[in-house]
This record gives sequence, C-alpha cells and structure tokens, in this order.
Amino acid sequence: MNKIDEKNEDYQIKNVNNTFTEKESWGDRVADAVARFGGSWSFIISFCIVLFIWMALNVVHLFGVRFDPYPFILLNLFLSCVAALQAPIIMMSQNRQAARDHLDAENDYHTNIVAERRLKRVEKKLEQQSRKIDNLLELLEKQATHNPQNKEWET
Repeated sequence: MNKIDEKNEDYQIKNVNNTFTEKESWGDRVADAVARFGGSWSFIISFCIVLFIWMALNVVHLFGVRFDPYPFILLNLFLSCVAALQAPIIMMSQNRQAARDHLDAENDYHTNIVAERRLKRVEKKLEQQSRKIDNLLELLEKQATHNPQNKEWET
C-alpha cells in the first residue's frame, strides 16, 4: 500500500460546511450577503424602482427637487461606483465558493476511494462465500447420490 492509499484508509469524512463556517470572517459574511442579494430579483426590482424615482424626480421636478438634471451625470457616476464595488465583492464570494467546492471535491474523492475499497472487500467475501456454498452443494449432491436410501435429497 502506498502513501496515498494509507492516507485514504485513515481518512475521516468531514462536514465542509462546518469547516468553512468556523473560518468565516465578518468580511466573508458581508461578501456572501452582497452576492446573494446582488444576484436576486429583489435587487433588480428595487434597483429599477430607485432608478425610476431618481429620473422622475429630476425630469418632473417633483417637490421642486432637481439635483441631477437630464443627462443624469450624477446617476451615471453612482451606477459606475455601484458596479465597481459590487463586482469585486461578488468575485470574493465566488472565490470562497470555489474553495468550498474544492474541499467538497477532495472530501468526495477520499470518501469514494474508501467506499470502493470496502466494496471490493465485500465483493471478495461474497465470492468466497459463493464458492463455499457451491462446494457444500456439490458435497450434498454427492452424498445424496451415494446414499440412495435417503429420499429427502431427491427432488
């Protein structure tokens, strides 16, 4: 058995979620929350509502408010800033998810190797038992043919 086999033989299955939750920092939780909200219909709908209200206030001059006149330069600046900040935060969350997926895959790999070894052992034992049963049946058939007075064995 080589080193990899020995490592897999003693491998303890891990709950990757617990491992990741224990190491999570405040920034990690914020990045995950931003990614979760930023990729939702709630975000898209609320963002469209905010954009519509912003433009309506500045076009119609509702309540005498006009802080960003028509080409909406301030709005463009705001949208650029949101995109510039949101993209790296979402990428941080994706990197964490990739690391979690890597741990999941490694855990699955080791678990599969251990399960495969155990199945091979069970298969080997079943083959041995099958051979022993075949030998026993052979012996019983021989005994039945050598002892014609015993009618129970005949079918």
